[in-house]
Amino acid sequence: MSQNGSAISVQGLKKSYKNVSVLTGVNFQVKAGTIFALLGSNGAGKTTIIKILTTLLKPDSGTAIVNGFDVVSKADNVRQSISLTGQFAAVDEILTGRENLIMIAKLRHLNQPRQIADELLKRLGLTAIAERRVSTYSGGMRRRLDITMSLVGKPPLIFLDEPTTGLDPEARLEVWKIVKELSDNGTTVFLTTQYLEEAEQLADRIAILHKGKIIANGTLAELKSLFPPAKVEYVEKQPTLEEIFLAIIG
Repeated sequence: MSQNGSAISVQGLKKSYKNVSVLTGVNFQVKAGTIFALLGSNGAGKTTIIKILTTLLKPDSGTAIVNGFDVVSKADNVRQSISLTGQFAAVDEILTGRENLIMIAKLRHLNQPRQIADELLKRLGLTAIAERRVSTYSGGMRRRLDITMSLVGKPPLIFLDEPTTGLDPEARLEVWKIVKELSDNGTTVFLTTQYLEEAEQLADRIAILHKGKIIANGTLAELKSLFPPAKVEYVEKQPTLEEIFLAIIG
């Protein structure tokens, strides 16, 4: 973590694919131990930002510091201090839930991989299905196991790229619960989502990415203050995050 308490510090980030500019100068900070939500339409550049912050892609210019390490010059240190859960569950369907967790613990060269697996299964309420093959899991169970796998080794910063896409409402609430617990335990969570109510429920700070730039960044209350004052009729209506989002991106 850097001296100013930031888990992530991004300045002037730019990225183009061939002649198409995806990021045109992105700036933001994420305070350690908080949940930061990055909102944006499809194609806004959310996944590009995650790929740069997790060292999967090099920026064209600008700097990104993650857990005190530069993502370009200290990529190995960044990778050792983070975990990434992508849009699609990266679990081995042939293995059981427990075997998936043991495999990740071994890949991370951790001592007592079985004990680590058992503790995580218990903590995330997966013990009952631990001995079943993942091919028999529902979408919500797979996603829960996927997030559990990203907790192996206790990384201080977790990236969740659209973690509830395609999940039913019950499974989505399960994921929300896990994310809140992670934050309560001091883990920094960087979340990208298209679901505005997800950011509203979870995030300490919300940034809106539009046409390659962050056009708004603040707490939900701060974003609400950007919205025109409510018309007083019988009851003052608070704007939803959806209304704020649409008003800001025009």
